[in-house]
Amino acid sequence: MRPIYAIRSFLIKKINRDIRCVPSTPAVCKPVFMAALLGLVGVNISQAAAAPSHHSAQKLQLIGLNTDEIDPAEDNLSDIADMLEAADDIDDSIDSVADESVLNDEAEVIDTAIPPEVAHVSLNAISPETLKTFVAVVDLVRREYVDAVNDETLFNNAMSGMLTKLDSHAEFLDAEAYENLRAFTEGDVGDVGIKVSYQPQEGYWVITEVIDDSPADKKGIAVGDYLHQVGEFKLDENRQTNDVEQLLTGIAGTQVDVVTSKAGRRKHTTTLQRNNSHPQNIEIELVDGIAVVRLPAFQNDSRDRLLEGLIDLDAPVSGILLDLRDNPGGVLTSAVNVASLFMNDTDVVQVQARQNEPRVLSTTGEAILKPLPMVVLQNRYSASAAEVLASSLQAQQRATILGEVSYGKGSVQSVIPLNDEQAVKLTVANYMTATGKKIDEIGVTPDVMLSGNESTWRQQALELVKERALTSGVRFVRKPNRAQ
Repeated sequence: MRPIYAIRSFLIKKINRDIRCVPSTPAVCKPVFMAALLGLVGVNISQAAAAPSHHSAQKLQLIGLNTDEIDPAEDNLSDIADMLEAADDIDDSIDSVADESVLNDEAEVIDTAIPPEVAHVSLNAISPETLKTFVAVVDLVRREYVDAVNDETLFNNAMSGMLTKLDSHAEFLDAEAYENLRAFTEGDVGDVGIKVSYQPQEGYWVITEVIDDSPADKKGIAVGDYLHQVGEFKLDENRQTNDVEQLLTGIAGTQVDVVTSKAGRRKHTTTLQRNNSHPQNIEIELVDGIAVVRLPAFQNDSRDRLLEGLIDLDAPVSGILLDLRDNPGGVLTSAVNVASLFMNDTDVVQVQARQNEPRVLSTTGEAILKPLPMVVLQNRYSASAAEVLASSLQAQQRATILGEVSYGKGSVQSVIPLNDEQAVKLTVANYMTATGKKIDEIGVTPDVMLSGNESTWRQQALELVKERALTSGVRFVRKPNRAQ
């Protein structure tokens, strides 16, 4: 089995079964387009770590470690073993204090046996001094830190730090974050559980609400704390409330660093996971014959839900306004599936892994919505898969892009399960537009730049679609069940 991108979905296999679009003018007979409303496969993970209840997902590949032979004379493990033994000898005062697992009566016997695949990993590339330093730091924290900390917490923190130092998208997923990331493919976006507002009298952004038991609450962030920075973005009076909300919001299960302080005292950086999840629905309404589609994120079933929404309009559609503002991305193949509704046999994105030739993902199936004129609306928080879709539509001159330059996230993450409850999200590739243009840290430049209050943007985009609208729209209906 080969690695997958972020979360894989199978190709749609039953095109042209459940939906047909018919001309709104009944006097003229024209061919009809049909497509199936199929449920796409969810997160591909091992059976033991499947998505909640009704989903079985088994396609995420575990990454095996190299089985290099080790020369026993060169591994220098004996010195490290001595250090660990010595550390435990002088650590009785700390070990005698009940740690969190003991207090919760959930202590278990830890299997300390070295897995065979790890035992054969060559240590030639790792300095013995580095390993000794690591063990010494662990021992120092165990003995001297102001509060007792169990070893599991220390090593989880070490793994998390190792990954987040690679890039802001790589991370160690604990059970809650892992479950939320799986839930995202079914429709969840998450935040960290706080509300903020700018207080001119204070001169700072102040936290006005902390949701009970949210990630922020669990990390000790409280009402009245100042919020100075979210990720790499520093906050000042020029930020809008919506800006800050979008910075705190993202794909459920992902993480973000926030810099806070207690009433302006010493600043503190806290890593929060966006585990306060809430469902995201595709919103579709008809405005003067134009279908306005707000797509908040790309989940496995985004294509099918978009088609369902068009059917539910039960009216002729003469054009489409696709609103991708604040869309953080999501499942990459979902963006390709959505692009397949608008374009036939078209390259959508290039994916470049570390050692392989670029892989090109292209549209498949019948482009049911190809006859409809189209405009795409984006802003600076449109990212990742949203940028893939916008750039491909722009490159093929299939749609006019309005708004501002998008976020500029051009990397692909794979989720690799470690066991039933933990996983690693690792950046495994970069992607570029179908024409080879870089997206990462650059973004997608719109055809028409918009500025000022975003509340006026939709109307501007609508006017542009209306100029190109079909004189007679297309009505989308389900094909009658043959059994009836």
